Amino acid sequence: MTWAEVPVDADGPAAGAVLLIGIPGSGKSTVAAALAARFAASAHIEVDALQELIVSGGRWPSPERDEEADRQILLRARNACLLADSFLAAGFLPVIDDVVVRRAHLDFYRATLTGGPLHCVILAPGAAKARERNLARDKTLTTDWSFLETAMRDELADEKIWIDSADLTVDETVDAVLSATGLTPTGP
Repeated sequence: MTWAEVPVDADGPAAGAVLLIGIPGSGKSTVAAALAARFAASAHIEVDALQELIVSGGRWPSPERDEEADRQILLRARNACLLADSFLAAGFLPVIDDVVVRRAHLDFYRATLTGGPLHCVILAPGAAKARERNLARDKTLTTDWSFLETAMRDELADEKIWIDSADLTVDETVDAVLSATGLTPTGP
């Protein structure tokens, strides 16, 4: 087989994509990496890393109204969906982690990711636990985002999969995600 004949896509797509959402400090990135590690073919798409690809003109979200930052929230969500669709087609289970607290943002993900089923999981350890985790981690946040907990609970109350991970280990949280989504690890 020549280089030009090597197929990129698999015979069939992966079982779907997982979108782990919650407020900062809810454990999204840690759980996403651990979840992805349970599968033989997977990818962890950390949406903050996509934002960091912007070399000039990038605007991080802020509590103040900033239309450009809001536009970039959707840009990074779109880029995450493009990557996820590509990984799905190639047979890799994509695990996306992002701060999603608004219905319109979640609906954007659902409309944009088209390569397979999207399993949305909300990690909700509570504002106090998220604040505690934020203070203990290497990544320094300059804003206390715990107020987003109220918006998330109001706007996404009808979502099916909520996991209170306040007292769970990372492995226990991954087990809860697998149980709730019905996904079966294929082990590395």
